Amino acid sequence: MEVTDIVKKAARTFETPFLIIDLDIIEENYRKLAAAIPDCKIFYAIKANSHPRILERLRDLGSNFDVASIGEIKKLMNLGVTADRMIFANPIKREKDIAEAYDLGVYLFAADSTMELDKIAENAPGSQVVIRVAVENTHSDWPLSRKFGVDLLVAVDLIAYAQKLRLTPVGVSFHVGSQNYDPHSWSNAIERVAKIFYWAERNFGIHLRVLDIGGGIPIKHVKPIPTVEEIGEIVLQSISEHLYGVRNLQIFAEPGRSMVGNSGILVSKVLLRCQRGSEEWVYIDAGVFHGLMETIENFRYEIEVDGKESEQKIPFVLAGPTCDSVDKIYDDALLSYNITLDDIVYFINAGAYTVEYGTNFNGIPSPKVYFLQDLL
Repeated sequence: MEVTDIVKKAARTFETPFLIIDLDIIEENYRKLAAAIPDCKIFYAIKANSHPRILERLRDLGSNFDVASIGEIKKLMNLGVTADRMIFANPIKREKDIAEAYDLGVYLFAADSTMELDKIAENAPGSQVVIRVAVENTHSDWPLSRKFGVDLLVAVDLIAYAQKLRLTPVGVSFHVGSQNYDPHSWSNAIERVAKIFYWAERNFGIHLRVLDIGGGIPIKHVKPIPTVEEIGEIVLQSISEHLYGVRNLQIFAEPGRSMVGNSGILVSKVLLRCQRGSEEWVYIDAGVFHGLMETIENFRYEIEVDGKESEQKIPFVLAGPTCDSVDKIYDDALLSYNITLDDIVYFINAGAYTVEYGTNFNGIPSPKVYFLQDLL
């Protein structure tokens, strides 16, 4: 999303910090992915941004939803989304949540351990399960596979175990890591997990039919990115090469950041500029506890200072407003040399994981959300 005159007017009108979102960009992202991978069943990972207006727009487009908790399930159902449009994809679930989801009509679950399968069998008998496989995350900003996923042989054992528990193993899932810049990460993953389909059929007579390619499609920040179309072409080519013998194959995708990230701008304001030793510091009214949690691991946003875009930039330590020393955004933010009190600071393409991570720490409220469509 670009800093337009409408965004600048909002920045001078509304109290900061706030997130401004363009719903039409979200719709465009959905349609692009659907066109890039035809017949793909899209499950939006609502943890990226679960604002009701976003969920309603995607609901009306026909999206399905990746949920991680009973709270997310109920939120969707309150918006008229039926349970058959959800996958409970978090492989670490409370037993009571599994049971309640099952009672509400959710019959599709993810797992990556025998204990999780035991919990599903006990609390959601007969349900369908997808086994999550660990794949290479090297080319991503946020590697995920140390926490989630199993290797190929363990995955096959889990598929057989699921069937023994009278669950219905339907496929496998993987995630190449959030913000993955190499389209071949998907082809490498598909080539790897394809073996599971053939091993399960040959060794246990289990026909798998779901390939869940997860998320990881990048949005533009400070590095060049492949297009959705390029990724889609590689996914389809890899499937035709490595899964051509699988009958009635269904492709799932679980986009989160790539669906909403470039739809939003986080608008903040300078509270203080000062010098500490040899370092120049700038403090703003957003921070790691109020919209910018991902920067703790150096997730890099493109930053603009309103009216000073063409000024020379120098490095600053950029920090948030709270009295916690953890609340430091970047050690080396390149900002306009003359940035000062009350300057407006824009974090570009910040529609994902900003308001979801927000807290009320220090009694400071999370950023509010406004929609471009209401300001036109």
